[in-house]
Amino acid sequence: MRKLDTHALQMFVAVAQCLNFRQAAERLHMTQPPLSRAVRQLEERLGVKLFERDTQRVTPTAAATALLPRALRILALLDEAELALRTLKPAPPRPLRLGLTRSMESDLFRGFTEALSAQTGAAPDIVVDDSPRLVARLRARRLDAAVIALPTKTFDLQVQGLGSQPMLVALPSRHPLARRRALSLADLRDLPVYWFERARQPAYFDHCHAVFREHGFAPAFLREPADHHVLLSEIAAGYGVALLPASFAVIARAGVAYRKLAEGERLATGLGLIVADEHPAAGTLRRLAAATLG
Repeated sequence: MRKLDTHALQMFVAVAQCLNFRQAAERLHMTQPPLSRAVRQLEERLGVKLFERDTQRVTPTAAATALLPRALRILALLDEAELALRTLKPAPPRPLRLGLTRSMESDLFRGFTEALSAQTGAAPDIVVDDSPRLVARLRARRLDAAVIALPTKTFDLQVQGLGSQPMLVALPSRHPLARRRALSLADLRDLPVYWFERARQPAYFDHCHAVFREHGFAPAFLREPADHHVLLSEIAAGYGVALLPASFAVIARAGVAYRKLAEGERLATGLGLIVADEHPAAGTLRRLAAATLG
């Protein structure tokens, strides 16, 4: 076995630069015990002590001081070699990782995703989830972009607004209220209302309930199914009514009627686009989203 290898050098350099095994382990995305064992094994192979350690500090020895600049040069040369090879043979671009909020009817996004595929030459890798989870994925760099429902807490991420959709009422078409062209929250107060869980979109949930309190609206809330088609089936069966973004009106479902809600604008849900600025398709994403979703 060689006394030195790339993996051992990387661990040595991390400890030598951090002078703290815990911080070095975090930098290497590993836990501290295996890092400590690896450094001890390296010292045994080399036959020299690299670090003096006690409960207070980690101190490099003369051997570590001599090894560090050479280890850095070796690792830099390896990085340079890999970069040269990648330049000679560029890796195929990975699909754009795009998040879409489940708060809106999926047909709303069809034109956007089709135009995006045509412009970039590849279909995006789509994740459909609740908006707070999409934000978490973006912050963890597991998505390149996302269309989220607003309001949602976005921390330091920049959001491009794409307009909003008023709430409407979905109710059984045979219900007497379906004879009206428009309804109000007061009309629905004695009916069971399907509603989403707060965890799915806390900021929007709190906004809506503030509006509900203003209007004295406190119906019996039913847990809203995650699948929109299941929800509409239950409405058609007469189990309750639902407040939904206007995009849902495109779903023609036998037994379900959609009616304008007087407070619909107060309860409107917005759409926003978040894009990783460094992504090559950032400009295309913003332009297409504004054109197809704005």
